[in-house]
Amino acid sequence: MDLYMMNCELLATCSALGFLEGDTYHKEPDCLESVKDLIRYLRHEDETRDIRQQLGAAQILQNDLIPILTQYPQEKQLFDAVIRLMVNLTQPALLCFGKLPQDASFRHHFLQIVSYLQAYKEAFANEKIFGVLSEKLYDLLQLDWEQRQEEDNLLIERILLLVRNVLHIPADPDEEKNVDDDANIHDRVLWAMHISGMDDLLKFLASSQSEQQWSLHVLEVISLMFRDQNPEQLAATGQARSAKERGTDVTELEALRQRELAEKKSRGLQRSSRHSHFGGCYVIQGLKSIGDRDVVMHKGLHNVKNYSHDLGKEIRRVPKRRQLAQDGKSAPRRSALNVRLFLKEFCIEFLENCYNRLMYLVKDHLIREKAQQHDETYYLWATAFFMAFNRACAFQPHLVSETVSTRTFHFIEQSLTNYYEMMLMDKKEATSWSRRMHLALKAYQELLMTMHEMDHSHEETVRDSSNILKNNIFYLMEYRELFLTLFRKFDETKQPRSFLKDLIETTHLFLKMLEKFCKGRNNIVVQNKTHKKRKKTKSCPAGSDAQPRTPDELDELWPRLAEQISKYTQGSEPLPEDVVPFDAASEVPLEEQRAEAMVRIQDSLLAGQVPEALSLLRSAREVWPEGDIFGSPNLDPDEETELLRQIFFASLPRQAVPEMEEPEEAAEEEEVAEEELASVRVSEKEFSFLDYVKRFASANVVKAYVLLFKNYQQNSPHTNHCIVKMLHRIAYDLKMEALLFQLSIFCLFNRLLSDPAAGAYKEMVTFAKYIVSKFFALASTNKKAYMELLFWKSTAVVREMTEGYNLLREKEEEELQELYYKFKEVEGEDVLNNILAHLSARNRTRKQVAKKLVHMGLANSVQDFPPERKGARIVLWTQDQELELRRLFEEFQGTDDILGNVMRHITAKRSKARIIEKLLSMGLVSDRKELYKKRKRKAVSLGSNKDVFSRDLGVSDLDEVNDCEDEEEEENDLDSEEEEESVWEDGGNDVGSRPLDRQAKGPVTLDRDAQELVQSLRQEGLSGPLLWLQNCLNRTADDRAEEGCIQPVPLVPLSEENEDAMEHKGFHKLLRKLGLRPPANEQESFWRIPTKFGPERLRQMASSIAQQEMSEEDKGQAAEEEDLGTEEPKCGTAEKEEYSQHPPGPKRSRLISDNEAENDSQSSSEEDGPHLIAKRKCLRIEDEDD
Repeated sequence: MDLYMMNCELLATCSALGFLEGDTYHKEPDCLESVKDLIRYLRHEDETRDIRQQLGAAQILQNDLIPILTQYPQEKQLFDAVIRLMVNLTQPALLCFGKLPQDASFRHHFLQIVSYLQAYKEAFANEKIFGVLSEKLYDLLQLDWEQRQEEDNLLIERILLLVRNVLHIPADPDEEKNVDDDANIHDRVLWAMHISGMDDLLKFLASSQSEQQWSLHVLEVISLMFRDQNPEQLAATGQARSAKERGTDVTELEALRQRELAEKKSRGLQRSSRHSHFGGCYVIQGLKSIGDRDVVMHKGLHNVKNYSHDLGKEIRRVPKRRQLAQDGKSAPRRSALNVRLFLKEFCIEFLENCYNRLMYLVKDHLIREKAQQHDETYYLWATAFFMAFNRACAFQPHLVSETVSTRTFHFIEQSLTNYYEMMLMDKKEATSWSRRMHLALKAYQELLMTMHEMDHSHEETVRDSSNILKNNIFYLMEYRELFLTLFRKFDETKQPRSFLKDLIETTHLFLKMLEKFCKGRNNIVVQNKTHKKRKKTKSCPAGSDAQPRTPDELDELWPRLAEQISKYTQGSEPLPEDVVPFDAASEVPLEEQRAEAMVRIQDSLLAGQVPEALSLLRSAREVWPEGDIFGSPNLDPDEETELLRQIFFASLPRQAVPEMEEPEEAAEEEEVAEEELASVRVSEKEFSFLDYVKRFASANVVKAYVLLFKNYQQNSPHTNHCIVKMLHRIAYDLKMEALLFQLSIFCLFNRLLSDPAAGAYKEMVTFAKYIVSKFFALASTNKKAYMELLFWKSTAVVREMTEGYNLLREKEEEELQELYYKFKEVEGEDVLNNILAHLSARNRTRKQVAKKLVHMGLANSVQDFPPERKGARIVLWTQDQELELRRLFEEFQGTDDILGNVMRHITAKRSKARIIEKLLSMGLVSDRKELYKKRKRKAVSLGSNKDVFSRDLGVSDLDEVNDCEDEEEEENDLDSEEEEESVWEDGGNDVGSRPLDRQAKGPVTLDRDAQELVQSLRQEGLSGPLLWLQNCLNRTADDRAEEGCIQPVPLVPLSEENEDAMEHKGFHKLLRKLGLRPPANEQESFWRIPTKFGPERLRQMASSIAQQEMSEEDKGQAAEEEDLGTEEPKCGTAEKEEYSQHPPGPKRSRLISDNEAENDSQSSSEEDGPHLIAKRKCLRIEDEDD
């Protein structure tokens, strides 16, 4: 902008400031008022920031404001006004415009202001300016809080803001054109700050207890000071280069040399002795041209390998939304040596005196929301930078103890999750959110690297601290799932390659630490979270009882209703005649309205409307006479009353009321309510490292690794090692090399193997050859492998490729399609039920059939198939059915499993709970415990040297709890679509045949040493503690069978006898024989029952201890048993019955504290032995030695 185009008033104001004569500035009398006028003009500038541009073009800051600042610092009002004006003029251009302008004209104004800011920064590279600012700041900080005024605090803040604005101005590499070890403008500004003592004042502000309010300003200034620095390089400044660094340089130079020699050789081959016009004409056999003939090439033979049909084609333009995200950072450069030395000293002193305190204050401000928006990015940067510097320069963990904690891990994990969600929602600012996400990932990476360095410390306390941290991190599910989530959600259009590089290196380190942590620990317990969606209660129809009644309330209400029902059934009072049990205008078929009629009868009874309920029952009996669901026509009054009583107490399925169209606000409120209804169920499970690695065997994860693999020439050796190590885990450890059989990966292997510098990438070349050899070995048996190269594959497809395709799948799909077309037009019947009834494969479920129909394109969604209707027929019993139930009960009353036999032979199939309820109401049994399956035990044989104990038959759980059913249904709904598809394609052999107890089956037998140990303990007088141990095992088995939540249960002795036994070495030996876990460390006091034992296994263990006691008395009665034949002594039978019963006592629930949960994760079972691996010659990718 031309100076002569300046506004007249603005020009007059600038002229009234003063003039510069030589090195002396003469200010005008109206200088202070003119500075205030300029501040007022800036406050009213337009959207193009015209005032700011005019002042920048006139160089007001360089020619007037800086001389006034340096020559008149004693005039307090003028100094304050000039600082205010400078802060305004030097604020970032992005802050002036709000965001990066997209319009061309506004973009021009934006770049113009940036150029003026760069000129301001060059003017501030002056020791005199920072000397004045430092002296003024020092005087202000010397004042006590009683003497310091509000204006003094404002001036301190403005000086810090001015320093921040100057350091924030970006460099212009095109103008500076500096090389490494040369001082650019930013280095000169830093050197001016150092000479003036400003860096010492910053350290004082960071460490002073009375200056806590400036902590965020100080951290922001420090982060801008080290903006272009690398912590590892900065820590190595002034030191001799290590052998590892020199070796890395030699490797890079050797790769460049080999590539240069190959290019030189290629150029030599291109030279021909003949004239270029007579290069010849050649036919490439086997390569077809546009027609049917072979390609004719009019170039030399040296170009044959480079020939492609794509030569000469116009490169397809990639849409902007699909272009790869670019790294915002410029090429790294080294600052001048003197600048790096003073920055290194600054870092060392900052870590020793300021870091822990400053980071604590900043974290407190962030948690209490005292900071401004996005100030947490400075915290994340400082965590990553200074911890990396400390790790590279005489590692001392106590200097960064504030950020090496579980709280810091949690804060960074929450920040990562928040940034990712905002990147998805705020698509216009996705690039900014991606950068913040990268900062959080770098901080997370540095925390892991610091923990890894602590593991190699010579101090035992440091190693113990690292072990405790790893226990917490590996135990919690959020930290284990973080990397899987980042890989699956990686978007190359929003996240740059640098983010992917750090993600892969961090994942490599995490897996390496986790694998080392799992070695030597056979029983690691970690936290597991499952999301359970609570069913939202819909509003019931008008007249229905909104609040569900408890059984006690129903019992109190029924006698009054029974009196009224008896009056109306005897005909003493008239009944309403206009009651209709169905809705003729409804779209629901008449047959399907029976359940709704049953609900209306129940609602009328609950509301006390007995005449309407009785009239509805009789009308429904006339409308639906089949099956006598509403009773037979010849019911007497007592039977009709009993039928109403059953309906009154029944738990009937209720349908949701059809919802009217709601406004958007109401729909949003409903979504929020549904989210609030979703609960998280926390449990514990045993951790398997191999199962965890299997989750990385996904096409999305492999795609991300291959994307960075393509830049192997630009990657560091460590990055390439991390890539190959993960692919090696998938291909070799998991035996899923077919997941890498993809054409783009093979093209990458081809480029790698033909690279002249391939010798520098031996690890990658070896892995590529291994994968290619595996592919050709598979292709020799599976001819379809070549077609599979064109697609990314799931684990189900990989299994098909290697184990063989399911030949029956096509026939099943044809049968399913035929049945679907046959039954989809049938009205009034469920399509899925009809298909399941006629499907040849009887082991299919409704969910599998529905998903398969969607996969085949026959249905749009699983929601197209309504859920299976559970009508009211499951509640009411006909007279014939009651007679049949009574006959079956009397027939099987003497058997061991009454209920099981009845359910197998009854004609009308009903649930276990309904049959139990009916047997109780008919008076056939007085307690449901009479229906428990009776357990048998085999007698001990006399001729055997070892006691073999029979396996318990178990007790069937007869209680049908609705919550448990809902949980099972919801857990089934959580199965992935891929698992459903794999079950379908595998033929469904595993469906319905999976054992309920996944623990090791088979009878628990104690070896001879254990038997002798139990006998010796009884001889020593420890029969009481053995009985206590047996009761604990039985009680834990009952809790795990009924509650379903398996957690380690401590053995807490409450009597002196049991406490003495827990200190007995022989008793400890018995506990180890049984597989119980001793205290893991000093934080645990009790032995624990591990989570790997299921209810059946625990009962077997308890019974084995009990039978050891029985065996002593059985030996004395052996001769008598032989004489009596099958007759058994009464005492032995009594003892068996006594031990077969469950020990009395209430159910126990236990809350696990954080310490217990932490210690359970590092527990190990001495029963399990090490996993043996067969030795053979194979490919192996070893970890780097750190």
